[in-house]
Amino acid sequence: MALPRTHSLLLILLLILLELLVQPSWGQNRLYQRFLRQHVDSQGKGGTVRYCNYMMQKRRMTVPQCKHVNTFIHEDIWDIHNICNNPSTRCNNGMMNCHVGVAKVTDCRETGGSTTQNCRYRATSSTRQIVIACDSNPAVPVHFDR
Repeated sequence: MALPRTHSLLLILLLILLELLVQPSWGQNRLYQRFLRQHVDSQGKGGTVRYCNYMMQKRRMTVPQCKHVNTFIHEDIWDIHNICNNPSTRCNNGMMNCHVGVAKVTDCRETGGSTTQNCRYRATSSTRQIVIACDSNPAVPVHFDR
């Protein structure tokens, strides 16, 4: 009876250790979660004004003020992760942790008539080259560069 309990405890410890090895650090995990909230919509098709207005509000990018530009990536999260395996390139901030890939996206740009209380966006949908910054080991996306 003690043997199955020992095996169970060893299995739990092994799973905890594996989780610690695979997970990004706490700071990068926070950046990764922010990246997901702001830029990933694997299920959505995007491309419309209605989509941008809804998603920017739903994803909390209209408070305390309107975010001027945001891009939503319409790819499977694992496909986005795989971009981190592409060769490194220089980011806009000079760091060398950016990677280039091609993805379906919706670019949401604030219209000139927006107010803080009433953010409005126009939408552009395309399949284009994107650049994301990746950190941690294993590498995870943490910033949409361009």
